Amino acid sequence: MAAKQGKKNQYRPPDGRIRLSQLVTTFGPGAMVDLVDHAVLVGGLDYWRYDAKQPRPTVDEQRLRDAVLPRVKALGLNLAQGAPFLTGPAGTDDAAGPWNGIRVAEFPAWFVCQNCQALCHRKGLEEKGGKYRHQCSRARVGTCVPIRFVASCRDGHLDEFPWNWFVHKGGSRCDGKDLYFREGGTGDFSEVVVKCDACQAWRHLSEARGDKVLPRCAGRRPWLGRQADVTCDHHLQLLSRTASNAYFAQTVSALSIPEKGRELQKAVGSAKLWPSLKKSTDATKAAQARSLFEDIDIALASITGKPASDFSDAEIAATVNAIHGGQGVAREGLRTAEYKEFLTAKKEVPAEIPPREVDFFASRMVPEGKLPSVIADITLVKKLRRVTAQVGFTRLSAPTADLQGTYSEQAKLSALTLSQDWLPATEIFGEGVLIRFDEARVKAWEERPAVVERAQALLYGYRQQFGENADLSLFPGVRYFMLHSLSHLLMSALALECGYAAASLAERIYCAPATDPTPMAAILIMTGSAGAEGTLGGLVEQGRKIASHLKRACDMGRLCSNDPVCAAHAPREGAPDPTERYLEGAACHGCLYVAEPSCERFNGYLDRALVIPTMVNDPTLAFLGEAL
Repeated sequence: MAAKQGKKNQYRPPDGRIRLSQLVTTFGPGAMVDLVDHAVLVGGLDYWRYDAKQPRPTVDEQRLRDAVLPRVKALGLNLAQGAPFLTGPAGTDDAAGPWNGIRVAEFPAWFVCQNCQALCHRKGLEEKGGKYRHQCSRARVGTCVPIRFVASCRDGHLDEFPWNWFVHKGGSRCDGKDLYFREGGTGDFSEVVVKCDACQAWRHLSEARGDKVLPRCAGRRPWLGRQADVTCDHHLQLLSRTASNAYFAQTVSALSIPEKGRELQKAVGSAKLWPSLKKSTDATKAAQARSLFEDIDIALASITGKPASDFSDAEIAATVNAIHGGQGVAREGLRTAEYKEFLTAKKEVPAEIPPREVDFFASRMVPEGKLPSVIADITLVKKLRRVTAQVGFTRLSAPTADLQGTYSEQAKLSALTLSQDWLPATEIFGEGVLIRFDEARVKAWEERPAVVERAQALLYGYRQQFGENADLSLFPGVRYFMLHSLSHLLMSALALECGYAAASLAERIYCAPATDPTPMAAILIMTGSAGAEGTLGGLVEQGRKIASHLKRACDMGRLCSNDPVCAAHAPREGAPDPTERYLEGAACHGCLYVAEPSCERFNGYLDRALVIPTMVNDPTLAFLGEAL
């Protein structure tokens, strides 16, 4: 992270450090960061500077680009075809300057004196030694720290908290130079008081909470620059800079899997095959061409590296039509395509080593013993590449992604840039284990009366969380709750033996209802730490012992240290939840929560009662009740 700009053409060494992987999650554009003596706002992509003398660090993943392109276009932007994703510019401590790291802006501009609790704007303070100082009296000078409260709105706009307006309840009788911020003896939020010594007006800060208490939002987007303001109809809301709801990075990820359609398009459009196939606009014509010209199948095998029999006449005709129309290959959802690729994995060959040049290598495990009846098969992913890109962010609340892990065009995301045609991304090379569950067993479990009733309760909680206008099509369903909860339990169990730290594991849930053309019920546990690229083999080896890990995971989830309170928790109609945990059933820090980078849903949509019998709950809720 680059230092704040001082005097013209003068720069000092960076004040803070952020891992490149954090630039697409916790500390992306628009995020607020605490430094040693200052608080700053990470600049938008227009303020990310790359050395023109060095090649830009591009990340390519065509499937991911096509998936996020509609979302990006909804923001009025586009993505470059050749380099749609870039990693953040790396900075070094000994090369301070305009090309070093990420540019940031000082935010907020209000500070509290540690000596007299005066609430002052930085314009009225003296900066000395990199710190702001307040002249408390003729004899005393106090050091100031940034105020921890700012203001935001539902659309993610960000502004200074209107301190003078708030204290005087909308009036402006005073100039705001005699404000004091007093936190009380206990530090409790209810004791925080803002006072004006000029007119003795005062007000509890707790009164600022709620809708329409503060003035209307001015639509400010300081991370995009001074000219980025937009019209906004919402009211400002009180926001703590360090609160968990201050920044929700919205990311979309994809695995780099072989794409049969793209390989075929490359082959059909080649100089060798196009003259012979350009008139094969239907399956009959494609079959005739293949029978007349034997070299067509030879060229197909040579270019794609696969037997020509892998490509049907209908697929060739569809590709020919797509090329004539200037269109790309029609793609399935990100996770559906990946799931189908896992289904085609061949049986494992002993001592087989993944080729160096491939990004994806998976094989079906041949179990030594009998697998639990609920498991259809285990796929060992000895090599994988995952690309994650940030498409936007929100504040106050996080929008819901669909089961493919993407966001609709209607989702209210804040933009990362005003003009750039790329998105920040990171790539991880690692390994993983895919556990696929028997579809018939999952479907039968979903039809149990207790599970149907629980599904209705969880749907009620979803409505409570997102209001009357909630998009019910984005409710993931009880199947997802079960798979997600089991995934968290498995990550905790695997981390004890696989050689990776718990925070270095990540999940990818493959879920689609029984009514979907491709129903899915699978969990991929993979290495998720960008700082440890490559594979250790430990996670793949633990996949061979999945039965014992599954049993340990269930033993861990059967009893929580917070039971019976945790086990009894569930959204209930007519019974308000004081904790406002509407997106979960029996789940808490003592049993299911994991490190947030490991979870794809911010530790929401969890309920261990759907996995294993727990106290208080009906045992028929549990998917694994009698399977282990």
